[in-house]
Amino acid sequence: MILNSTHTNKEHKQIINDLVGKPYSFMESFKMGGVGSKRMIIENVSPNMNQYLNLVSDINYANIEMRSGGIIIYINKGLKNFSWIIPFYQLVIYKTNGTSIHAQGKFIHFRNNKTFKENKSFFDKLLNAKVEYDERFSFQGI
Repeated sequence: MILNSTHTNKEHKQIINDLVGKPYSFMESFKMGGVGSKRMIIENVSPNMNQYLNLVSDINYANIEMRSGGIIIYINKGLKNFSWIIPFYQLVIYKTNGTSIHAQGKFIHFRNNKTFKENKSFFDKLLNAKVEYDERFSFQGI
C-alpha cells in the first residue's frame, strides 16, 4: 500500500501501525544499531510506480525504515513524500547489481553505488529480521 505522507494523518498512522507494527522506541533502535537506511538512489521501478517518481531527469531518492512486522520505503518526489508499506510476509529482496525490493505487484531497484554500499549493514539487519519473522510461521513436516 502506498500512502501520501507529505502531511501527517492519524488514519495513515493507524494503517501503518496495523500493517507493519509500531516504530521502535529510541532505546530499541539504539540497541539494534539503527532501524533506518541512508538515502539511496532509485535506478528503476515497476511501471505502476512511475507516478511516484520525478518526471524530469532528477535523481530519485528513497530510504527504508524497519519495523517489527515489515518495512516502510519513503520515496521523495519534489515536495511530496510517499510511503510504501510492505509487511514482511509480502517482502521479497533480490541482490542484483544493487538491490531490488518486490511486493504487492510492484518493485523498486536501488543503484549499486557508494550510498548503497554504506547501507550493507542495514540490509543485513533487514534480512535477519525477515528470516526471524518467517521462522515464527514455519511449519515442520509439511
